[in-house]
Amino acid sequence: MLDLAKHPLLKYLLFGNIYFANGLQGALLLVIIIVYFTELDISIATATLVAGAASIPFALKFLFGPISDYYIKYGRKPFIILGGVLLGVSMFPLAFIDPTVALVPFTLLLFIGVIGIVLFDVAADAWAIQTTKVNERGKVNSAMFGGMFLGWAIGSILLSSVAKHFGYNMVFIVTGLIIILTMILPLSTKERIILKKRPKIGKLLVLEFKKKNTLLIAFFGLLASLNFGMILFIIPEYMMNVLKLDVAQIGLLSSLFPIATAIGAVTGGVISDKWGRKKTIYIFLIGALIFSPLLVFANSWQMLAIIYPIVGFLQGGSAFAAVMALFMDITNPKIAGTQFSILTSITNFGDYSVAIISGTLVVMLGYQRFFLYATWLIGPALILLHFIKENNNKN
Repeated sequence: MLDLAKHPLLKYLLFGNIYFANGLQGALLLVIIIVYFTELDISIATATLVAGAASIPFALKFLFGPISDYYIKYGRKPFIILGGVLLGVSMFPLAFIDPTVALVPFTLLLFIGVIGIVLFDVAADAWAIQTTKVNERGKVNSAMFGGMFLGWAIGSILLSSVAKHFGYNMVFIVTGLIIILTMILPLSTKERIILKKRPKIGKLLVLEFKKKNTLLIAFFGLLASLNFGMILFIIPEYMMNVLKLDVAQIGLLSSLFPIATAIGAVTGGVISDKWGRKKTIYIFLIGALIFSPLLVFANSWQMLAIIYPIVGFLQGGSAFAAVMALFMDITNPKIAGTQFSILTSITNFGDYSVAIISGTLVVMLGYQRFFLYATWLIGPALILLHFIKENNNKN
């Protein structure tokens, strides 16, 4: 078996691979499903509601983190394998369900798949916290979210091509097969069980969340995610209804965003290890404040192909690298699954709470005002960041 202790660089490949499966399903949920529903004449309000409802487990990570900590004597790997298999297997029945006839079962299967993601997410996060030093966590988050957005990019191109040439039924089968294959690497990696005694989760958790800085960081994560959540489901629909692109063109253009986000995550992760978390977050959030409102000028695919990836790069460097590294820095390794899952649940609640209503907001506001309102949400996060303290201990 592969050993992380003997191959230090393996951890970046391992966690990037695990998050690749997350990104592949993200391409399905955030791009392919939106286009699929639009082709079936299902309204954008309904499409974003379904995608948002299926994503609810991301905001409920705090329910799954304690499970990983409670059974800590078995390690984190079993939960990664279980989650990956659950996600992969849940894709296959979707190939045989027509959402215009059975929307609830269709949504329920997507929901079950996201539970699988949450299971392996919280376990992988805890495993990463336990096996990395503070000055490695920016880079390990680069690997995680670089892998996730690479999966999103490849999924956008591959799955949209499959949809065009073989139909949407085959999309779900291909997605399930690839996800199951990504579990080979974690299955082949040896895990050293660091804690064999069950920690006192409740007592430690109360102590950690009594800290003012922890509460500030948790609320900051919520605010910092709102801009990303606002545009999450809308851009693919915008490409189809406003720019009049077909599914293959949307998949190709949509892939630019996660590619840029992956590059941003790698850049932000490396910089945050070198310059610190707060300075890195300031740089990327201020950049997002400048470039996000330019989406109102994206009235052609060429303009969108320039502006949309820049927004992705800036979000990758902040929310998906430096902010997650900041979360890891304040997390107690003894309850890594629980505490980190609570922090990310709060952040994901910010993402998906506004994402669920984004279709309705577009109908009410129109696209231009919608993009401007999404930008204004960055301001409160920048203000709160000033009051946060970061951990400068490199050990």
